[in-house]
Amino acid sequence: MAEKVIKEKLGSAGRGKRKYIYESRYQQIAVELAQKIAEGWYSVGEKLNARSTLASNYNVSPETARKAVNILVDLGIVTIRQGSGTYVASREKAHLFVERYQNTVSMQEIRKEISDCVARQQEELEHLNKLLKTLVGQTKRSHSTASFVPYDLHIDDHCAYVGRSIGELNIWQQTGATIVAIKRNSDFVISPGPYERIQVGDTILFVGNELSRQRMNNLFDMISEEETDE
Repeated sequence: MAEKVIKEKLGSAGRGKRKYIYESRYQQIAVELAQKIAEGWYSVGEKLNARSTLASNYNVSPETARKAVNILVDLGIVTIRQGSGTYVASREKAHLFVERYQNTVSMQEIRKEISDCVARQQEELEHLNKLLKTLVGQTKRSHSTASFVPYDLHIDDHCAYVGRSIGELNIWQQTGATIVAIKRNSDFVISPGPYERIQVGDTILFVGNELSRQRMNNLFDMISEEETDE
């Protein structure tokens, strides 16, 4: 039964450790034998160990050793002489086999790395989606309570509303805002009535949404500009 084997092995010319991924045990043996032939451990025409010896060296069954040798035979790396044994046929083909196998492994590793990267990105996107949902939820809750957080509007001596009463301004009809208090010096006029007049230095505290705040600012600016033009 084929098994997936991962083995670390020293590469040639002191290049450090290389990692090979084998689909089966006999494939591992075939690659290692081809590697030895390519690196000159065996010369062309030299006889390899008998299958029984290979099986013993790699701690596998003779059948597994036979499959490994057959791979090399099919690729023209070794040849079998009846009644004599297995002999090295081509170092170039051994080198080509190892090179192609390493390239295949590299492609598999690249594919796996891409797959892992895509998976990580998917996890990050899902996490980002959760964060966005949380942010939207908090923003909605913030908007729902924002109307109860007073805005403030300072009245200076250029304001066209100085001396006019709240009832004359029609604040709610024009802006949708509700004046909840007027800060005057160090005192507060809570829930000022329609006859309360605006004075220089007052700070009007009002509640409403963001649109109400913009309308309040625009209304005061607009009146001030009109009065100034006159």
